[in-house]
Amino acid sequence: MSARIAIINYGMGNLRSVENALVRVGASPKVVTEPSEVTDVEGLVLPGVGALEDCVDGLRASNFDDLIAGWIQEDRPFMGVCLGLQALFDVSEERHVKGLGIFSGKVVRFVSKPGFKIPHMGWNTARTEQNDSPFWENLDSERDHFYFVHSYYAVPEDSELVLTTTEYDGVFTSSIARANTLACQFHPEKSQEKGLQIYSNFVSICN
Repeated sequence: MSARIAIINYGMGNLRSVENALVRVGASPKVVTEPSEVTDVEGLVLPGVGALEDCVDGLRASNFDDLIAGWIQEDRPFMGVCLGLQALFDVSEERHVKGLGIFSGKVVRFVSKPGFKIPHMGWNTARTEQNDSPFWENLDSERDHFYFVHSYYAVPEDSELVLTTTEYDGVFTSSIARANTLACQFHPEKSQEKGLQIYSNFVSICN
């Protein structure tokens, strides 16, 4: 049986592209709009585009904040994308938003400099900082590229949480992983074959 995965719909996010990517790698995704719909699934995905404040407000209004915290605490397979990464931390410089506080750390903005474009937009590599992570199976840390579009990035307090780092006028955390939790600043669903490999690795963990 293919892995059943719930995709959280809190009123914003690139739901269709995430759903299509999961279907392409053999999963059975379903979009859910309230926690009571998260039943009989092996994995949970939190996508996100736009403003972090709207993301966190939407999660709290729909009571998905408690569900996500409990899900990760129980070490069930979880994947966050873009804002789905940033929302997991304590606080953001973006309008001083208070995050879900699942992981200790903050979200900061790239520093404006002459000739340095913000947001960071386009293709970039992601160098692995954890050895033999199942989330990075069949991927090349030095050569594979992923699609980014963001002005803010997470700074975890625990360096062991960092799965990959990326260079953009300095090194920043581009994904985190702990046990069965993965969250990426880049968009795997927009990253063609290599992004699908990440979804495939997540589905394998769900199975």
